Amino acid sequence: MRWEQKPSGTSSASSGSSGLIAKFSGPQRLEARKSLTAKRWKALHEWLQLERSRVADGSATAKALDYSLRRWPALSAFLHDGDVAFHNNHLENQIRPWAVGRGAWLFAGSELAGQRAAMVMSLIQSARLNGHDPWAYLRDVLERLPTYPNARIDELLPHRWKPAS
Repeated sequence: MRWEQKPSGTSSASSGSSGLIAKFSGPQRLEARKSLTAKRWKALHEWLQLERSRVADGSATAKALDYSLRRWPALSAFLHDGDVAFHNNHLENQIRPWAVGRGAWLFAGSELAGQRAAMVMSLIQSARLNGHDPWAYLRDVLERLPTYPNARIDELLPHRWKPAS
């Protein structure tokens, strides 16, 4: 299998139809994937197997190829279910701020400070995932918290929160 670079900088195997396919319904997406991707996916699998037979056991390349080949059924799930995403870019973008800041958090001051920072970051991300503006969510919750009944504190969690009227 040969992967050629297009002038735009995207590989010919990943460009073009993927953006259009994303707008299809699950069954339409599955049909498009089967017609546009299945042959390339099979060729990639054959290439991985061929390359694996050519490299020495225990080498870094062999480990990388073995990793992919062992997970091939899971990696191929997008060809059997149109609702399965073939990438996790959305999740990668969600965790990027935490990955980038990880080095700075080594200096949170103490283990307890690090745990508190993790709790705040979790609340912020949960607010985002639930469609809330994190700043508005935190401001509202922190203003209400001192007088809010302990028995109803779970109403302030991001998935249940309603802004104060």
